[in-house]
Amino acid sequence: MNFTVRTIGETMKLSARNTIKGKVKKIIPGVVSTEVVLEITPGIELTAIITKDSAQALGLTVGKEAYAVIKSTDVMVGVD
Repeated sequence: MNFTVRTIGETMKLSARNTIKGKVKKIIPGVVSTEVVLEITPGIELTAIITKDSAQALGLTVGKEAYAVIKSTDVMVGVD
């Protein structure tokens, strides 16, 4: 899945293939970083830790649509 981000006066394309759309459910600011919880669908949440400056620059607010963009060479899975 490819995804285009629109910024002021520009269009940015990402190489990340894994993007998940959701709504911001919770924002927990810290001194340096901010925890952002996206609700993907009722009962399914994804949590990301981003810098406080990034959270402010993105204008994140509860209820706003946002995307989790996942770029990784490794994904770990575990079971009990």
